Amino acid sequence: MGVDTAIEFTDSLLYEKTGQHLSDLQCCILQQVWGGKTYRAIATIAGYSEGHIKDVASQLWRLLSDVLGERITKGNYRSRSVYWLKRAKRKMVHVAEETWPAWPRIHPASITKPAQTLAPKTTPPVINPHFLGRHEAMETLQSLDSQGHKIIIIQGEGGLGKTTLAQNYLRHAPFDLVLEWRIAQETSNLTAVEHILDEWLRQDLNDEPGQDVSISLSRLKRHLKQQRIGILIDNLEPALDGNGQFVKEARHYGELLKLLSDLSVKTTTLITSRDRLCEPGIKAHHYRLPRLTLTDWQQCFTYHQLRLPKADEILKCLHRTYGGNAKAMEILCSTIQTDFDGDLGAYWRAYQADPLAEIDLKNLVISQIDRLQHLDPIAYQLLCRLGCYRYQTIAKLSLSAILAQCQQPDGQRAIASLRNRSLIEVENGQYWLHPVIRTVAIERLRHSGLWYEANQVAANHWTNSIQLLTSLADAQQALEAYYHQVAIGEYRAAAQVLLQSRHNQWQQFLPLASSLYRMGLLQPVSTLILEVLSHLESEAEPLPQVSELRNILGDIYWITGEINQAIDCQQDAIATTQKHLATLNPTDHLNHYYLQMLNIDSRLSLGLYAMDLWELDQAKAAFRSVIDLGQATPHQAWADKATVALALTYAYQNQADHAQELAHSCLNTFTHQHQTSGRLAYFIQLLGQTYGHLGHTSQAEALYQQALTFAEAGHYLQVKAQALTGLATIARQRQQLDLALEYHTQSIDLFNSIGAKCDLANAYVELGHSQIMLHKPEIATQHWQQALALYSDIHANKQMGRVAQFLKPISHA
Repeated sequence: MGVDTAIEFTDSLLYEKTGQHLSDLQCCILQQVWGGKTYRAIATIAGYSEGHIKDVASQLWRLLSDVLGERITKGNYRSRSVYWLKRAKRKMVHVAEETWPAWPRIHPASITKPAQTLAPKTTPPVINPHFLGRHEAMETLQSLDSQGHKIIIIQGEGGLGKTTLAQNYLRHAPFDLVLEWRIAQETSNLTAVEHILDEWLRQDLNDEPGQDVSISLSRLKRHLKQQRIGILIDNLEPALDGNGQFVKEARHYGELLKLLSDLSVKTTTLITSRDRLCEPGIKAHHYRLPRLTLTDWQQCFTYHQLRLPKADEILKCLHRTYGGNAKAMEILCSTIQTDFDGDLGAYWRAYQADPLAEIDLKNLVISQIDRLQHLDPIAYQLLCRLGCYRYQTIAKLSLSAILAQCQQPDGQRAIASLRNRSLIEVENGQYWLHPVIRTVAIERLRHSGLWYEANQVAANHWTNSIQLLTSLADAQQALEAYYHQVAIGEYRAAAQVLLQSRHNQWQQFLPLASSLYRMGLLQPVSTLILEVLSHLESEAEPLPQVSELRNILGDIYWITGEINQAIDCQQDAIATTQKHLATLNPTDHLNHYYLQMLNIDSRLSLGLYAMDLWELDQAKAAFRSVIDLGQATPHQAWADKATVALALTYAYQNQADHAQELAHSCLNTFTHQHQTSGRLAYFIQLLGQTYGHLGHTSQAEALYQQALTFAEAGHYLQVKAQALTGLATIARQRQQLDLALEYHTQSIDLFNSIGAKCDLANAYVELGHSQIMLHKPEIATQHWQQALALYSDIHANKQMGRVAQFLKPISHA
């Protein structure tokens, strides 16, 4: 058994269980592991850091362990793959022997010439009742694709089968990767294109998005030029106005489509829409999907073994009435089979003189849901309650999410009732509602008085479904609860979703909002926090949670270079917490700990901001206040962090003795006591900077490497980039200039991706010094001028003065 066979087998297992294929990087890891390569060797081959390879591999082994039901590791992947493939082959042989009993074994010599030649028996083609009559449509898409059309809009009314056709085409066409984007059904819930780009780049393309949309689009374009990628954008019409142009909420959608229509990319984009796109500047071919023919309907009804008295007349009427709609055909077949014992005549008689009252799909859906309400009230209520789910970031629901909405013990029976009537879609154990059905379900749910309760149940389900954050997907699933709370106006509860802390596999215990922004989702998180604050801050007595949200928002502003806004956030947080502390009952120890923690943490943040602005005396004062408040208290951890930052401040001011004394006192706390914890990664790299300034490069390098490992495992992009900048400085000091430039490039890319202006400016300063070592003063000048511009943006005047000193010798020369 070769490695290619093993990878193909692994990919098929994964797709069967999860609906997802192996990524290119995962395939590379499996191929090299099969050959006995180390993670370090794989990192060199794949062009990634060793820490990133370990992170991806760890998630891959965990995924394969879940799929196979046993522990899969780097050490046993090869042997267990051989075992499972042999087992699969034995199973196939066993099934074949059961299906085709063994023929009598005859010795070749005993075979005589047959008296006549028998015509081979032909097996009737297998019918897929969910994809009938679309052979010509598939050929049309293939033809349009081969003609070079980059964007093909499959247009038609709801239920015609647009999405099913697009998915089947993308599944069978030779694409390296398929990306999907399901647009929200309501204009008010449209997802910003920045979030879609973030998800595609991070989860599917193993890249980092830019802080600016244009940067993310540029990075996506690079991938689209290198790989043959298929893209499905489903349900475009909520993003369009009456003229077929993008609504204000979707103003950036056009920029993405212009990129996808570029002739230089190796991609084909299929868009499904009920309405025509008439946006100037976007090249797209509209393909109006034809309706299914009467023959297709006859084939479907025959497949379901329905009794068809006067079939031609009845079918002709039904087909004509519903315009050959695929979803209508499916609903009718399921209803007749489930509610009328497969008798089309009985269905016809039940509607008596007015069988064709429902003249479009929505009315047909309404009629079937009305019937469900009469025949199976429990399944009806479940269907309505399922309308509250968004079906966006989490496009399909697990069984547990479905059962959470069923208040009766026979939930599985209710689900079967919906499936039997084709009122719920299911694939690979994942469930969702057809858009037309969901529209009706939402209307019914809003008028039933259960809208509030259903959303509360959904929010509780998403919150309880994630106990440990191990990936961005986990964080996004937990975040779904936020949207349900906002939908029912529970902004306090929505804030609590953002603030609920969870452990992760890196031994961090962080609020969800903090975990998300550390994973790089800075803009989305700040948008959600601002939405909640706009409601909570209008209350007469702001809650303590407002301070915590302000604290997190301040750190986001700080990272993205909005330091003045960051300072305002932390000062507001301090004022609010001190007000609550002043009126708190002395016996309320839990709330006292929480409020004092916010008070101290905001002061620590102000010190870090001042240090970035090179206001070093202000920074020292802030760090000393944190030490005074936290030392020998339950908040000792904050005092330890402030001590590290204070040591670096002394090092910046060339007070080496003070800096070294504090750094040595922190070394044991931040390395030896927390060797497996990543929660101190930011301060470990600060300690690395301190030792670097003091000239202890070996100790600094060890700390940077430790911080880098934690940052890569925890997706903490800011720390990863800072550690790389520090390693670049050390490489320059050792005259390893090629290595220094490589580290500089990586760190600057990361800082650009998260929009970290101050960190980016610092990185340009260090890169300038490296260019001086390479005897390239002109390039160094360019980098220092870039740093000046960034410092100017954040009003870091003292930092600007520092950089100006570097430029003077060059200008004089």
